[in-house]
Amino acid sequence: MPSTSFSTTRIAFASFIGTAIEFYDFYIYGLAVAMVIGPIFFPNSDPAVQALNAFLTFGIAFLARPFGALLFGHFGDRIGRKTTLVASLLVMGISTTLIGVLPSYEAVGWVAPALLCLLRFGQGIGLGGEWGGAALLAAEYAPKGRRGWFGMFPQLGPSVGFLFAVGGFLLLAELLDDAQFRAWGWRIPFLASAALVVVGLYVRLKLAETPVFAKALAAQQQVKFPLSQLLSQHAAPLLLGALSIVVCYALFYMSTVFALSYGVKTLGIPRSQFLFMLCIAILFMAAATPLAAMAGDRYGRRRVLLVAGSAALLSGFLLAPMLGSGSPVLITAFLSLELFLMGATYAPLGALLPELFPTAVRYTGAGAAYNLGGILGASLAPYIAQQLVLHGGLAWVGAYISSAAAISLLAVFFIKETRDSDLV
Repeated sequence: MPSTSFSTTRIAFASFIGTAIEFYDFYIYGLAVAMVIGPIFFPNSDPAVQALNAFLTFGIAFLARPFGALLFGHFGDRIGRKTTLVASLLVMGISTTLIGVLPSYEAVGWVAPALLCLLRFGQGIGLGGEWGGAALLAAEYAPKGRRGWFGMFPQLGPSVGFLFAVGGFLLLAELLDDAQFRAWGWRIPFLASAALVVVGLYVRLKLAETPVFAKALAAQQQVKFPLSQLLSQHAAPLLLGALSIVVCYALFYMSTVFALSYGVKTLGIPRSQFLFMLCIAILFMAAATPLAAMAGDRYGRRRVLLVAGSAALLSGFLLAPMLGSGSPVLITAFLSLELFLMGATYAPLGALLPELFPTAVRYTGAGAAYNLGGILGASLAPYIAQQLVLHGGLAWVGAYISSAAAISLLAVFFIKETRDSDLV
């Protein structure tokens, strides 16, 4: 266990910085989907079809994430957390940077969307391996009784990554006109990823292996095929863990990718104004994250998730009247509420998911549960929401959020409290 405040601070920062960078990479694509991906890579269709095609490319990465979790989880459980985390950051960074230099459909035809899908798949592989390792890095180093607090740092990364992503696009919206933004401006946030990845690699290459895994390594407790043992002996925690996170994804992507697309294209709110509204709302997610983490250490992960999930279920009924109002004030209030609840349901999972599995399969198990939940809660969420709006209206999108919350509540109900479990 780290013996100095410097070392514990470094561990917390290392688990935070990687997820912040990787989610920045992931989110800039989601924001680009809502603004420019359709016209640039799928120009030969009407705007509605462009949006649907763009949202489908958005979902590709979620389908890739479980494969990334299993690939990096296998090596994370076999050879160590540190090396695997470095590799996952590289995969994500390279994929994101290359999206920034892709030619358009007008330049190379069908090759452009094909390469886009390939690189989007690469983003999914990288992020699939990132979260599980970052969560384990925090949890396996955490002092006794503070695992929820340390597990909060990788959970804080998405808030900061999204704030940087939105802030970057907001700055571009202020500096460039629409023609410049569509021609080349949208590429800048993707290219900026390369510099961020260098920072993340510098921090992570200086880490030592986690003490929990170092003990397992010394005792030769690794298993040859972590996935096989996970499925044969820990299938129930895997399924419950995946279902418990569905509500987080539904809250987040309905409040960001779908809401941005709907607000700009249907309600006619200027893009820069809506991005600023999202910047305000994401601060509520960042505020909820440490509060929920501390509550998880004090009252238990399960109790916090049940309370926050119940509030999320009720919040679905507010989507139609608040988002559909067209009022920037009401919409900002709704986005702030949803993202606050996202932070409250998300933060305890940084400790809970690693606590569900033993050391030998913990990287594989936590990562697979997290990313399977992503497929269920987010892969097609913006696409489904677009279809629900077209055929039923905003109330149906709110029902989608409430249904996702009900699924997660049921899963958490069947999970035993893990706060006092021994990771060793």
